[in-house]
Amino acid sequence: MAISLLIPLALLAIVVLVIAGARSGSHQGGEDMIRNVYIYVVLFATLMMTIGGSVAAFMAVADIVAPAPYYQSYEDYRRWGIERELKEDGEAVVQLSEEEIREKYDAMVIAETERQVVRAKNSLVKSLGWIAIPLPIFLFYSRKLRQRQTAGA
Repeated sequence: MAISLLIPLALLAIVVLVIAGARSGSHQGGEDMIRNVYIYVVLFATLMMTIGGSVAAFMAVADIVAPAPYYQSYEDYRRWGIERELKEDGEAVVQLSEEEIREKYDAMVIAETERQVVRAKNSLVKSLGWIAIPLPIFLFYSRKLRQRQTAGA
């Protein structure tokens, strides 16, 4: 959601700065202004992507460390007909013992927790992509900006 908001803002910033650069007078000064604007927009966009990826990675790690609890109670699980199960031949109905029902419920809770941890790990890998891909670009353009500033000073 934050990325979808970032794109229109970056485009608006580019348009405003390009118009300001076009009105700046000399062709050389305007061209230099547009280059600087481009560098700043790239720096802004990659920084926002890296920050968003960092927040998402933190949230994924939090989901791995403390997954959301399973909310169906044992009573609800038992009420919805788990105590009756058809045999393979489809004819006889077997009444499960309380221990068997509890074992199935506990296994379901463990499976759901493991599924949430796997989803969180998947999300973590994707979030690290939002850090690892734009960060080198950000570092490259920040060095380029520093070089332009020291050359201009």
